[in-house]
Amino acid sequence: MKIGILGLGLIGGSLGYELRSQGYHILGVTRRQSTLERAIALGIVDEASVDMSLLAAAEVVFICTPIALIIPQLQQLINYLPLSTIITDVGSVKVPIVQAITPLWENFIGGHPMAGTADSGIEAAQRGLFLGKPYILTPDASTPKRAISVLEKIVRSLGANLHLCEPEKHDRAVSLISHLPVVVSAALIGASMAETDPQVRQLAQNLASSGFRDTSRVGGGNPELGVMMAQYNRQELLNALQQYRHNLDELTNLIEQEYWAALELKLQSTAIARPKFID
Repeated sequence: MKIGILGLGLIGGSLGYELRSQGYHILGVTRRQSTLERAIALGIVDEASVDMSLLAAAEVVFICTPIALIIPQLQQLINYLPLSTIITDVGSVKVPIVQAITPLWENFIGGHPMAGTADSGIEAAQRGLFLGKPYILTPDASTPKRAISVLEKIVRSLGANLHLCEPEKHDRAVSLISHLPVVVSAALIGASMAETDPQVRQLAQNLASSGFRDTSRVGGGNPELGVMMAQYNRQELLNALQQYRHNLDELTNLIEQEYWAALELKLQSTAIARPKFID
C-alpha cells in the first residue's frame, strides 16, 4: 500500500518512520525542498515532492499540517486524488475540520494522535512516538466502513491506543486535559513573572525545581500551537476555563476563611482523582 503524508514535521515525519518500517511505500509532500531532501536522507519517505500531484498514487493520505492549513490544503489536494482515496488529518481540534471536510470528501475521517514533544520540524521526527499513546478517530454514521477499517489497522500498527468518538466529545475532552493546561500553565508563568520585587523574582527563578518545571512545561511550549488550540476550540476551552475558575475560587475561599479541614478534604479528593487521568 502507498501512503501519502502531506506535511513532514514532527508528526508527519514520525508517521513516515513507523509506516515505512512496516513495508508501506511512503510518499511525502512538503513546501520546502530542503525538508523533502532531509526526509529522503533520513529514510522517512520513499519519494518526496513539493507538488501535491505525487499523492495521486496514495491509497491513504495523512494531512499533517498546522490546524489552520488543514482545510485549505485538503481543498487543493482533492483535485489530484481518486474518490477512493482515504484522507485523515492529525489536528488537535476536530469539529470545525470534520464539518468543513466531510461534505467535500466521503472517505475522510478526522484523526488526532496525542503524541508529541516540545520540538518541531523534520529533525524532531522519531521512531516509537505513537507507541502506547492515545490516537483518536472521529468517524460519523456516513463514514464508509472500509475507510474506518483501513485506518484502524494503520493506527493499531503504530502501537497506539485507538479510541473512536464523536468530534464534539473529542473537542470537549481535549479542552480539559490538553488545551486548558496550556492556558493554566501560561498563567502560572505569567503570575510568577509579575512579582514586582526583582530580588524575589530572581530568587524564585533560582529556586524553581521539579514542581514548577512539571506544572509550567506546556505553558512554555509552541505559542503558535497554543493560539490555534484556543482559536479552533474556543468555546470548549472557555467552558473548561470557567470550570477551572470555579475550582480556583473554591480553593481561594477555603484559604481566605482558614477552613483547613475542608481544604485538606479537597486536596485528598484531587489526590484520589489524579491517577484516573495519569497512567
